[in-house]
Amino acid sequence: MRNFGLIGYPLGHSFSKKYFTEKFKDLGLSDHKYGLFELETIDLFPELWKDPDLVGINVTVPHKQAVRQYLDALDPSAEKVGAVNVIKRTGNRLTGYNSDYFGFRTSLENFMPKNSVRKALILGTGGSSKAVKAVLTDLNIQFVFVSRKSGEGMISYDQMTPEIIKEHQLIVNTTPLGMHPKVDNCPAIPYEALGSVHLLFDLVYNPETTKFMQMGLDQGARVKNGLEMLHLQADKSWEIWNS
Repeated sequence: MRNFGLIGYPLGHSFSKKYFTEKFKDLGLSDHKYGLFELETIDLFPELWKDPDLVGINVTVPHKQAVRQYLDALDPSAEKVGAVNVIKRTGNRLTGYNSDYFGFRTSLENFMPKNSVRKALILGTGGSSKAVKAVLTDLNIQFVFVSRKSGEGMISYDQMTPEIIKEHQLIVNTTPLGMHPKVDNCPAIPYEALGSVHLLFDLVYNPETTKFMQMGLDQGARVKNGLEMLHLQADKSWEIWNS
């Protein structure tokens, strides 16, 4: 057997098991299995690897940063982002990777006209925001984080003004606000300042159109959800496990 899986908490909204189970079936890999491991705390992580058939896992919130303490090495992708979402076992060694960078960059470039954006807002400062930060840095797009509290390179939602919205063409939601089942939630920004020049990218993919996206559409903005990014990073995970 070759076993794979996903760790995180909670995992009720996970797409990964269905995606990889279908992939294994399509490829005729009857000896491959993908499971869900709901770990409320990361200190349960070492127990997983007592399964000798466990080859690799994906990592989602809230463990993308905390899991690094258990790894033997970090790939440059994980070093750059500062978070891990793919782990591969080679012998007794565990190596951490980040496929979110690849997924977000490719999906963003498919969505955003080349050289069309100079400034961006990143909503949220959790593990998912780190891949977004790394991509925008490499694309030479200036960005400011928006969070509950202000700080260096960061403003609070309370400080958001229509003028700030108008200055930043790209707005990326890295928070879980609006994710099923709490579909009526969205980040508290002045949506009335949005217009046709704006691009809204929501890392949430369920529902297909989040309230954040709908609020943008209502103002004439272009919007995209996180589903393509998810497919891209999942395929990258598969590539890593088989390399």
